[in-house]
Amino acid sequence: MVTINDIAKKAKVSKSTVSKVINNYSGVGDDTKEKVLKIMKENNYWPNSVARSLSTKKSYTIGIFGPQILNNFFFREVFEGIEAVMGDKGYDLLYFTNKQWDESWVDYSYKEKCENRNVDGVIMMGYGKVNIAQFDRLLKSEIPSVFIDLDLVGSNTSYVTSDNTGGARKAVEYLAKLGHKKIAMIRGLNGFKVSTDRFVGFQQSIKALNLPYNSKWMFDGDYSMETGYQSMKKILRLEEQPTAIFAEDLIAIGAIKAIREAGLNVPEDYSVIGFDSIEVGRHYHLTTIAQDQIGLGKAASKLLLNIIDQKSFSPIILPTRLIIGETCREI
Repeated sequence: MVTINDIAKKAKVSKSTVSKVINNYSGVGDDTKEKVLKIMKENNYWPNSVARSLSTKKSYTIGIFGPQILNNFFFREVFEGIEAVMGDKGYDLLYFTNKQWDESWVDYSYKEKCENRNVDGVIMMGYGKVNIAQFDRLLKSEIPSVFIDLDLVGSNTSYVTSDNTGGARKAVEYLAKLGHKKIAMIRGLNGFKVSTDRFVGFQQSIKALNLPYNSKWMFDGDYSMETGYQSMKKILRLEEQPTAIFAEDLIAIGAIKAIREAGLNVPEDYSVIGFDSIEVGRHYHLTTIAQDQIGLGKAASKLLLNIIDQKSFSPIILPTRLIIGETCREI
């Protein structure tokens, strides 16, 4: 079996130099690093993860928490960004389930799960303000953590989000530019930062553009097509009708289904604008406010690595942009 001593001898460097290359430490020239890595590859040598963690005090594992991430169009792309950065830095990802091992283990929280698996840090996604109490033990610990779309900060905690308020303003401003004055909004889950921020942006633009606000055109639900479908059916029964609908992409798709079932068309009878630019929305040629999902994952990863390395870690807010599709028209 090839050892670190064998690699050092073949490369004609010290054992500590090989160790620095393995752990990506500074103080090793590019030529030396390239030579050591080449010899490691030629000799099929890969450092033992247990020995590596003992020497560096790191497990090189990042925990991921999030409800049904792999079944969520949005977070699947965020996960892709996380994987790209963490994989490049030599980290593995551990996806935690949200269930307790035993219902009697009331003190087995996010913090204990992270400690039990010895992760170097954790990324939390898909949670709202309604979940904050559950994070108390984690936030008070020394475990580095980054939240996506939940604005929590602390001595070892920061967050990444998109400019949801500004994005919502863009949506309303675009509809107003097309001549729409009566705009309905179907929101996602109450208590979630993204829903609140988008509603704030919606209200800001309605007020700034002097457009009518009708509470009967405002609907709450979850981030599903069913929410859009059922909410749109209610809109279709209203005496005073909006001419445009603003909602997250999946909700918007559900609304389009209800419109078509009623024998009406998009955008001829209703204009529909989404928010997120998820893959399924692109198949509908949906006009939408795009987030950079992969960028969110990459930004969260880099932020977490900064916390782990005790560098600056201010919150990050990424811009959004309007993508014009085929679901809005001028009136």
